Amino acid sequence: MKILAIDTSCDDTCISIVNVKCQMSNVKSFKAEVLSNVVSSQVKIHRKYGGVYPSLAKREHQKNLPMVLKKALRGAKLPRKKPKIDAIAVTIGPGLDPCLWMGINFAKDLAQQRNLPIIPINHIEAHIFANFVGKSKISNLKSQIFPAICLIVSGGHTQLILMRGIGDYKIIGETRDDAAGECFDKTARILGLGYPGGPAIAQQAAQLKLKMKNEKLKINLPRPMINSKNYDFSFSGLKTAVLYDFKKRSKKMRTSKEYIREMAKEIQQAIIDVSIRKTIQATKSYKAKTIMLGGGVAANDELRKQFQLKIKNLKLKINFLVPPKIFCTDNAAMVGVTGYFNQKKASKNWQKIKANANLRI
Repeated sequence: MKILAIDTSCDDTCISIVNVKCQMSNVKSFKAEVLSNVVSSQVKIHRKYGGVYPSLAKREHQKNLPMVLKKALRGAKLPRKKPKIDAIAVTIGPGLDPCLWMGINFAKDLAQQRNLPIIPINHIEAHIFANFVGKSKISNLKSQIFPAICLIVSGGHTQLILMRGIGDYKIIGETRDDAAGECFDKTARILGLGYPGGPAIAQQAAQLKLKMKNEKLKINLPRPMINSKNYDFSFSGLKTAVLYDFKKRSKKMRTSKEYIREMAKEIQQAIIDVSIRKTIQATKSYKAKTIMLGGGVAANDELRKQFQLKIKNLKLKINFLVPPKIFCTDNAAMVGVTGYFNQKKASKNWQKIKANANLRI
């Protein structure tokens, strides 16, 4: 089944064409081939603001969508006028409302022109299915993978989701305030680093090779809610702790490379410590067979490495799935694969498909 997928949930204009083959009986065999995957980033536009401006993002989506579609069709070696597509999958939420509508309206125009059904997609579910994008083949998906604990960490979301099977989800924990990616962005702004904050902080942290000998630079940030009995997160207090520490330092110290690198490493480690602890606790409690990561923060090298090390040290007999980095950040390939497993939602009643910025999984 060939699916043309569209995602404009935030500031990336994404279109992909995927070809999915699957034995649907108990999902015994699954293969998702990415024929093309085009992402037009708006980072340079929003960088000077330190965050995404929805009105600007909407304007860029409107301008970029036709060009991105052209590149996606060319990449998949399909004709522009009558490409052999079976359905269109489009993200309807959660996300920024003006941006979501750009993708939805574009999908409706394409669907009407080609008389194709539209499959509405939940962006969070797509981040989960990013773990299956580009896999050459997955066998016995149901028996080997589920139940799974999915940690979705991005700029807008931090959630722990119990996945008992395809389409069977339960949110067991989520952030009460700032998401992990949002915390990275805000603390990076405090330190005067670039946007997006996650990669900027990771880059600075990676440059700190040796432990600082200068006691004045010793930084110990809190690990919010790490010992709580639930699976919720809170990163607002971490951001505040960074701000207080930053303000109490002299101008010379807080602008020094040593301080910025030490602080970046501690910010990153605090987020990693809480994320791993909560996920491992949930995995044990629900007797999960698999841990899955998803979202932009899942591209963080330290998070991936420390997760693998923790699982190995605890001798947990579980699968650990994390998408290739290009499928952690927003993309449409994951939307296309998710569309395959949501074929029952496909509809030619295009007008009923609407954006839901606060859509829950």
